Amino acid sequence: MAGSVIQMAPALLFATLLSFKTKGSKFFRGALYFPCLICVLVGSIMISSMLAYVLNRFKFPGNALIRNLFKVENTYYIIWCQDFYGASIGIARTQDFKTFTRMENPFVPFNRNAVLFPRKINGMFTLLSRPSDSGHTPFGDIFLSQSPDMEFWGRHRHVMGKSGNWWENLKIGGGAAPIETSEGWLLFYHGVTGTCNGYVYSIGGAILDRDEPSRVLHRCSTFLLTPETDYEERGFVPNVCFPCATLQAAATGRIALYYGCADSYVGLAFTTVDEVTDYIKAHDETSCADRELGLR
Repeated sequence: MAGSVIQMAPALLFATLLSFKTKGSKFFRGALYFPCLICVLVGSIMISSMLAYVLNRFKFPGNALIRNLFKVENTYYIIWCQDFYGASIGIARTQDFKTFTRMENPFVPFNRNAVLFPRKINGMFTLLSRPSDSGHTPFGDIFLSQSPDMEFWGRHRHVMGKSGNWWENLKIGGGAAPIETSEGWLLFYHGVTGTCNGYVYSIGGAILDRDEPSRVLHRCSTFLLTPETDYEERGFVPNVCFPCATLQAAATGRIALYYGCADSYVGLAFTTVDEVTDYIKAHDETSCADRELGLR
């Protein structure tokens, strides 16, 4: 665990400084605030170390990719993409990061990009996912499922699919855990397009209904972030901006968005709830299908 901390610290610092240097757009700020930077880095290193510890502790069948860490009530849930006779979702839980319990797989293959809401909705755990295949899936919509106990899942709903906008005209999928706001659930998701040079991953934004999150209230027609810098365009998987996690300050509305850059670096961008929701609403292009309950 100490080794992972040592490895993560310079990588996060380097990626953060790059992001601060280059990311100064309409709502993602580039100013360097040292107290905030230190807190964010320390928290990120701790979480990354915990996930590395879990990965080493569990004996996963086949390949496994740690996806994210979510807290609901007093329990932390680790969710990953695994090989369960094909691409599928794995879940484990812990309350102290000393004892971990592997949970039942929520769905049969093929599925990935699982994102857990940070609280129960109408008494139910709520999960976003993206049905897929076992390859570099050339399709995909975001779906919602609910469970009373994190074991038996149902109440499946369609949330939204790809659009005609160039940056998300191939497939879309979840990203960071939704943020609850007065406007609804703020969702950072990823949109993909295909080019002659391969796939391009961008970050989009949407606002979901607080009580019925399969209903999309607002969906931004333009991307929030797209690969533009060297560390976003060049890496193990080029041309990737993929939303992974957020930290929020309730008092100020400030958001720190962590995102994957070309599957090689960690990017960090800042915004506020008001700025990003205003931008999404100003560029709203929600379709009739998006506004549906997602049940047919």
